[in-house]
Order: sequence, then structure tokens, then C-alpha cells
Amino acid sequence: MQKRSLGRTGLDIAPLVFGGNVFGWTADEKTSFALLDAFTGAGFNAIDTADVYSSWVPGHKGGESETIIGNWLRRSGRSRDSVVLITKVGSDMGQGHRDLSKQWILQEVEASLKRLQTDHIDLYLSHWPDERTPYQETLEAHAALVKAGKVRAFGASNLDAAQLQASFDAADKAGLPRYAALQPEYNLYDRASFEGPLAALCQREQISVITYFSLARGFLSGKYRSLADTKGKARGEGVAKYLDEKGMRILAALDRVSAETGARPAEIALAWLMAKPAVTAPIASATTLDQLDSLIKSANVSLSPEQMADLDAAGT
Repeated sequence: MQKRSLGRTGLDIAPLVFGGNVFGWTADEKTSFALLDAFTGAGFNAIDTADVYSSWVPGHKGGESETIIGNWLRRSGRSRDSVVLITKVGSDMGQGHRDLSKQWILQEVEASLKRLQTDHIDLYLSHWPDERTPYQETLEAHAALVKAGKVRAFGASNLDAAQLQASFDAADKAGLPRYAALQPEYNLYDRASFEGPLAALCQREQISVITYFSLARGFLSGKYRSLADTKGKARGEGVAKYLDEKGMRILAALDRVSAETGARPAEIALAWLMAKPAVTAPIASATTLDQLDSLIKSANVSLSPEQMADLDAAGT
């Protein structure tokens, strides 16, 4: 499996990241173990999660996904260096607000390390902007964790171009390391917030980009084509917004390219992201081995310039 460099982090990953938001939610521990075994067995090495996953499930408080990953790491017998663990901090874990204060980061990283059953996190991300906390304070916390060996590299998620630039300015002024990676929402349907100034800034500053909601909550798999298809599904409510004229154009383009390549729509949507020069790797989740097999195949889908143009046009 050919690896891609994660910008200036010193980390290398395969071109697809497994989204651990499903662990403890729509995939129980046994299923999660099977999925992780198959994913890493196919040569992929990066797993994304967050301290807050899956607090939205009744009876959960967050940390469930990290706990399952930690249990899998212990049981699998894999060397720690064979896996790139990505997790996030800053969501509301019961304190009543988003929190990127130095005190919270230094406290919460210990909880994540314990759940993950490891002595270090490979890539630690500030999950959301926190207007209460200056960038300098947040960056000081991350830098301290790198110095202590508890984190190898750090980045951010959900920042726009102005916010990311402000974080760079704060780092430079204080003599601190910058965010080295960004995790934005980006897919064939949701493009406006990343394409343009933010993508250009990431490319210019060699910031690694790992996209989330890469399949638009499952819409780009092609299995949701009407409101009736969303009924009773865990992500049904989130998918409904895509069932508009633009969404239908994108599905039609995916169907055309699928007929030309023999690949499934989800594989094509991920291959489109992998081909984007600003993107290092997309994140995608699976809850069955059949779904995972399709995700794995996406890394070998090659799209022609004409197919890329067809898909680009459909989402504009």
C-alpha cells in the first residue's frame, strides 16, 4: 500500500482513513474488531476518532469509540507503530461548552491515552473553534504534549481560512509550532467551505488535509435516493438534506462513472477526493465487512480527467 505524507507531521498514511465514529454506536465491539482487523489487514493504517464519540447515543458519555480502539489494539497484537491514531479534543464532554483551554487539553489527553491504551497519540486535533480561548494558549498546550512525547503531531478541525491563518499568526508571534493538519468537511456535495481560500492556504502552507463526511453521511453511496430510503436509518435525518436537485445531479454523475469503471458510487466519491491535490486522505466509515470491502477498493479506482470533470460539474 503506497503511503502519503501527512504534510510536515513526519507521519505517513495510506490514502484512506477509517472513521471511528461508528464504534460503540452502529458497530458494537465485536463488529468493530472485525472491521479494524480487515482494514489494517488490507494495508491501511490510519484510524480517526474523538474523545466525544459517541456521546450522542442514549446512555453514552463519550469515550466509547476510543475505548473500543484501545481494546482492539491490546487484543490485536499489532505493533503500536503500525497504526496511526488520530483523535480530537475540545468538544463538550459535560463541561457545558467547547473547550480548548490549556488546562482542559492537558487533562483530557490523559483520558484519551488511557482509553486508547497507549502512551502517545499520533495526530491530536483541536476539534472545534473555541472563541473563549486564545490560539496561543491552545498551541502552548499542544506543544507541551509534543515535548512530553504524548503527541507526535497536532492539527485542527472545522477552521475556516481566516481562523487557520489567525492560528498561524499567533503561533509565529509566540514562537510556537503551527497546526500541521486540518480536518474539514468536504465531499462531492459539500464543497463551498473548503474549496477556494481554505484549500489554497493548506496547499501553500503544506498543511495535511483529512476530510470528514467524505461520503456525505452515506448519501454518496447511492443507497439514499428518496425520503423513503432514509426511514429507520441511523443517519437518515442527516441525509435528507441531500435529496435535492443538486444531490440528484451528483448521483446521476456517480452512476455514469460507475457504469464506465465498474466501481460503486461510494468508491468513486472517495477516489474523487483522493485525486484532489489539496487532500491527503478522506475519512470513511463502515459497519459491515461488505461496506468496508468497497471502501478498500476505492484506493485502486483511477478516474480519468473527463470523469473528474463530470463529477466536478455535477456538484456546482
